[in-house]
Amino acid sequence: MARIPPADDLPAYLSPLPDPVESIALRLAWVLVAVNLAGTAFGFWHYRFQLANSRPVIWPAVPDSPLVTLFMVASLVSWKVGRDRNWIHALAFVGNLKYGFWVVVVQVAVNDVFATGDPYQWFLLVSHLGMGLQAFVVHRYAEFTVPSVAVPAVWFSFNDVVDYFLPLVGDYHHTYFGPRLAGAGDHSVRAHDVAAAAAVCLTVLGTFLALAIRVRRLENET
Repeated sequence: MARIPPADDLPAYLSPLPDPVESIALRLAWVLVAVNLAGTAFGFWHYRFQLANSRPVIWPAVPDSPLVTLFMVASLVSWKVGRDRNWIHALAFVGNLKYGFWVVVVQVAVNDVFATGDPYQWFLLVSHLGMGLQAFVVHRYAEFTVPSVAVPAVWFSFNDVVDYFLPLVGDYHHTYFGPRLAGAGDHSVRAHDVAAAAAVCLTVLGTFLALAIRVRRLENET
């Protein structure tokens, strides 16, 4: 059984969750695993039509949210069983932060969830906000080495490119947006610029935070 590591001496912008909340989440790691597995299953169901309309070769770049919740499962399990894989921890951290908060931006700025009050869009907003927040427990047991952080930096940058700028197979590979955008492939709509900008900025932010956590720890050790 993995011990819960002591809280890091990190500033709030690197560790926004209170230390007791982090510790409770880590004590309930197996519950988080179950929740993320359920979210992964739901996510692949949500993407079923888009996967059916995409060529199999590009499938790894299509179901963004369920893939990163699966990374979260792999990260928590590898920590709990004592077989840490820092590149998996980095993928879970950057991925959940990125796509969790990306969906929040899309629901607010694109689907205007506050005006529509659509229950399903509210469910997506709240559940993905939880995804983004759970990323901030990973740093307690992860070591964000430069090589490990390079893995999500490369993968999610590639994802941004094929999603919004240069599709490699068929059409753009970003997720279908909500009901207010019928033509998901129409990149002349300003909403797609908003979604693309949010995706790129969150890739940069997640990578920066992981490396900043690494730097701060090294400074604390000296």
